[in-house]
Amino acid sequence: MNTYDDVLNSARQLSASDKARLLEDISAALRRELTQATVQKPRQSLLGLWEGVSISEDDIDEARQEMWGNFPREDI
Repeated sequence: MNTYDDVLNSARQLSASDKARLLEDISAALRRELTQATVQKPRQSLLGLWEGVSISEDDIDEARQEMWGNFPREDI
């Protein structure tokens, strides 16, 4: 397996036109790799996420009271 320095030294020995071709090939391959790496996975559906969970009106009222109980505050 070649190291970076080995590849760099080999590339330096190429003609200018071969260096340009090498850059084009490498940039195209890198573009493909980056595109594949950033492809988003399909999102999991949230449909049925709360299935089987029982939340009553009292639970909602209690949560609202905890969140908004001291709003607006006098010290602000």
